[in-house]
Parts: sequence; structure tokens; C-alpha cells
Amino acid sequence: MKKGWLLVSALFLLLMGALAGCGSSTSGTNGKEKVIIGYFPNIDHVPAMVAREKALYEEALGDKYEVEYKTFPDGGAFMTALKTGDIQAGLVGPGPAMNNYVSGADVKVVAGASSGGTVIIASKESGITSVEGLDGATFITPGVGCTHDVQMETFLKDFGLTSARIGGSMKHVTGNPAQYGGMFESKSVDAAAVPEPWASLLSIEHGANILVDSDEISFGTTLPNTIFVTSGKLIEENNELVKKLVDAHQDSVDFISENPEESKEIAIKSIKELTNQELSREVIDSAWERIRFTHEVDAEVVQEFANSSFDLKFLKEKPDFTEFIDTQFVD
Repeated sequence: MKKGWLLVSALFLLLMGALAGCGSSTSGTNGKEKVIIGYFPNIDHVPAMVAREKALYEEALGDKYEVEYKTFPDGGAFMTALKTGDIQAGLVGPGPAMNNYVSGADVKVVAGASSGGTVIIASKESGITSVEGLDGATFITPGVGCTHDVQMETFLKDFGLTSARIGGSMKHVTGNPAQYGGMFESKSVDAAAVPEPWASLLSIEHGANILVDSDEISFGTTLPNTIFVTSGKLIEENNELVKKLVDAHQDSVDFISENPEESKEIAIKSIKELTNQELSREVIDSAWERIRFTHEVDAEVVQEFANSSFDLKFLKEKPDFTEFIDTQFVD
């Protein structure tokens, strides 16, 4: 009898283990498979906002799938969700994706989303009006080693400025870009490397000084500022699903190019829903000028960006991204 119970228990545990290993997508309602798309409330993530508003993923995937969306404040939280299977795909900056890839995470870049849009900006309260004035300042980015952090620290190296993390004079803190305005006014930070639309918001509504514009900062106009990623496991197990996801993403990027004014209205509405901040049309128009929406990925620039991340000691080893970017799905 005892041996019988042990056998049943072992079979139960084996079954539970097998089920736990199946999770490339989750169960939805009415027997459908659920696909969850992740993104941030930044304007360089507008392809996800437009796709959500126009139900482009739902249209591409058909009745077999249920589509949900989840937003994140930073790339670290996004990558954790991708690794645990809480999301199946979505938009993120190249910095967090690369950092996790070289640490062994199963992440693949399958398309671009946007380039440009990162600005180095100083608060009016700091009195800083030049790059040299950042010596000894406190600066903020969405995360340590995030895309904007690497762009800023790469640029500042030419001025002999580095963060205290690698022995320099500048103190680095992290936080949600939507809250930078309050931090500037309270003088808790002096400057930021910030994505749009927050750079335009800080400049127009808080009087902050743009020190380095998006076409001047390192990798500014060529680096994919936002990329579309999924897992290698999902590519291997359901190649057709990933193809449909990339098709919907490309449709969204094309819609933005063909309908910029409607896309701006979608961005304003979406960001208000996600952050409780209603951005003015002036802010959105300004931000739009700094961003190029594209599904293309420049692998050579991504490798150069990664090499810089290594030089800045965000990465322990110099990475090889030969297997990181998979463009088989991009038309």
C-alpha cells in the first residue's frame, strides 16, 4: 500500500513538472492560448500603443489566441517577465535585452521598433548649462546599464566624465522618467538621460536645459532605441506565432508612418491612461521630431553599443551577438 502511494506521488510530481516546463504561452479564456505583449509608456513604444488601439495583434493571431498587454517602468522588470514567461514578446530597449542575453537569458531580437529619442538634460534648478557642468552632478536614468545610461556614459567619456560606479565624480540614481519633473524641482537630481516624450516635457514644462540632443548623443540616430523581442524557446516551439506577432508589429510601424497625426493622438491617450499624465500636443510634436519608427535593426551598431557597455563595465565579458538578432521574420 505504501509503495502504491509513493508511486502515485512520484507520477503526480512528474506530471506537475512537465506542465511547468510547457509555458511558452499561458491559458486564456474559452480554451484560447493567451499571448501577453509588454511595453513601456514612452513615445518610442508607440508601435505597441497603436497595435493595441487598432487590435493588430488580435487580427494577426486570429480566434485561437487571446491577446493581453502589460506595461513596465523599466527594462529590468520587462526582462524578468520575459524570462519567467509572464509575457511572450514586446518592446524594450537594447540595453536590458543585451545585458540579460550575455547573462544567459533566452531572449531574441526579431525586429526593430524605433531609433533616436534619447536626450541629456539638466534641471533649471541645477544651473547646469553645459556638458562640462555635469562634473560632480547627480544624474538619473531609468536603470543601471539601460540604453539611455550607456548612451550618456559613452558620450561623457570624451569629456573625461564618468560615474562614481567606475571611479568618476558623477552620482548615478535610477527612477521612472515620468517622475523626473518633480525630482528636478526638488533638486534631488541635477540631470538625466531620458527618452522621449519626457525630454520634451522637462524642457517645455519645467524649463530644463537640453545639453545633448538626440542626434548628438552616442549612437543617437542609428541605434535601435526600442526593439521587438521574444524568446528563443517560442521561436523554436511556435515559429508561426512569432511570424504573426512580427507581422502585426510591422503593420503598426507602417501605420505610424502613414498616419502620424492619428498616431500622436493614440500616444497622448495611451500615456495618460498608463501614467495619469496628459502630455500636450506641443510636447508630443517636439518628441516626434527626435524619433524614427522602423522595424529594421542595424546589427553592426548593436554590436558597437554592446562593446561600449563592456568598456563601461556594465558587462563582464565582451559579447558576441551573432545569435542575438534573428531577422528571419522581418519582411
